Amino acid sequence: MSKLTTTVLVASAALALVGSSSAHTAGGSPVALVTAETENEVLAVSLPGGKVLRRVHLHDPQTVVAGAAGPAVVVSPSGTVTILAWRSLRVLAVLHGFRSPQIATITPDREWAYITDSASGDLSVVSLATRHVVARVFVGAGAHHLAVSPDGKRTWVALGERATTIVVLDTSRVDRPRVVGRIHPGVSAHDLAFAPDGRTVWMSSDTASYVSVLDAGSGRLVATVPAGPPPQHVVFISYGRTRAYISSGYGSSLELVDPSTRRILKRVEVPHGSFNLATSGDLIATASLLNGEVSEFAGPTLAHWMTVKLAPETRDLAISVW
Repeated sequence: MSKLTTTVLVASAALALVGSSSAHTAGGSPVALVTAETENEVLAVSLPGGKVLRRVHLHDPQTVVAGAAGPAVVVSPSGTVTILAWRSLRVLAVLHGFRSPQIATITPDREWAYITDSASGDLSVVSLATRHVVARVFVGAGAHHLAVSPDGKRTWVALGERATTIVVLDTSRVDRPRVVGRIHPGVSAHDLAFAPDGRTVWMSSDTASYVSVLDAGSGRLVATVPAGPPPQHVVFISYGRTRAYISSGYGSSLELVDPSTRRILKRVEVPHGSFNLATSGDLIATASLLNGEVSEFAGPTLAHWMTVKLAPETRDLAISVW
């Protein structure tokens, strides 16, 4: 297989056209921003075409987050956070002062980014308007995956990729996070995701073959959802109805789940090592850390639209609209 090989199911050619148009937002088309850390590149890839539209050279890009029509934030664990302009991917700022930054997320108002630092134990607040760190709060060594509630008032941070502690912060003042509690789940925590109604937090584990559904107020276990070999990641899509999606990178699977009943509606095969997920509109995309393939699926049905090989490894991805 060549370095850029696109596989599109023949039977889905018409579906891809429907999916492409349904995923358009504000007159644009979905574009996947993909980190290829071994190549020291961030790639912008058209969906569902699989064409590389831009290449940006960055040192050690590991994780990326982006708004539909806003800047992208790229985290390099070697110590920098880079802010890229929308569409052009021009470097707007390179932020220093981190020891080992891990994960970024953009707040619901799209004006701020929170960034965890596993070495310093800090949660940093970055203004996307001024492109500066405006605050740091210590949450604990190993700070890694995080999730912000839909109303922005609560943020959960897992202390490690196999975390025994989750720190809860009051983020009602977005630029002044305040630690208000700690949760010690029954299994180690890996990834965290608030459900769109804000009532539950879905927690994956690096040691358990299921996802735990926790009450967002108390941290109490509400339910579990079978998810295959860990680690897994969780995202949600709301398109008239809300659906949850769970990846199992080692299990080469992607699940479609009804979050109200926690029933698995469909499970499809994805490239081995497809841990990370990204959504936009009614589409969902995966990136394989183990073989460098990015895949796109229809959210409502998990119909396969595209798989494209981009690099030896593709760790993370976000979806923007151009």
